[in-house]
Amino acid sequence: MDASTLDRLVALYPAIASIDPTDVAAAMAHDATALTVPGGAVLFDEGAPCRGFPLVLAGNVRVARGSSEGRSLELYRVGPGELCVVSMSCLVGAAPMTAHGRATDTTELVVLSPAGFARWTAHAAFRQFVFSVFSTRLADLMALAEAVAFQRLDRRLAHALLGHGQERRTTHQALADELGTVREMVTRLLKRFEGSGWVRLSRERIEILQPAALRALAEGDGRL
Repeated sequence: MDASTLDRLVALYPAIASIDPTDVAAAMAHDATALTVPGGAVLFDEGAPCRGFPLVLAGNVRVARGSSEGRSLELYRVGPGELCVVSMSCLVGAAPMTAHGRATDTTELVVLSPAGFARWTAHAAFRQFVFSVFSTRLADLMALAEAVAFQRLDRRLAHALLGHGQERRTTHQALADELGTVREMVTRLLKRFEGSGWVRLSRERIEILQPAALRALAEGDGRL
């Protein structure tokens, strides 16, 4: 693997710089594969063995869990500089994948083999980085479980944005308090609303671009 790829990795994942250069070089030469995949490409499947640890250079990976009825629940997304905790958990526990991952658009990544992952996590600083991300992601997943338990937080959020004219001036934390959830979940949903073109986000201000779409979602007739 060329030096420029390693430079990009280190820029996005600074903890790599704490690893012994010999171990970095060995992993890059023998335990890492650079990939570029198109949007929609499946990177890993539920129930399959974990074949590596993805480090995203560009693009985005949607990690979701499916049901026997064919429904899919998004758990989180992995962007440049972020880590996939499902891959991490399965590697550490030597267990099959518990979710599936699919590229949302053209995505560049380096996949570290299980042996390379073990080599790098033997270094305390990199291991601390990995587990700090694991802790953050776990908190996000707990928040997601809360939202699911309360039935369609997205509908309640859409309803909360309506009835205030063309904009609502508030913070993500204030909306979370109003809805009885956590700020991270509100932020995630607002970004999805923005990605759908329904709202425009700025500091303490949410501009309503498509109130009809929000109203349809709030009433159960629409979806993201």
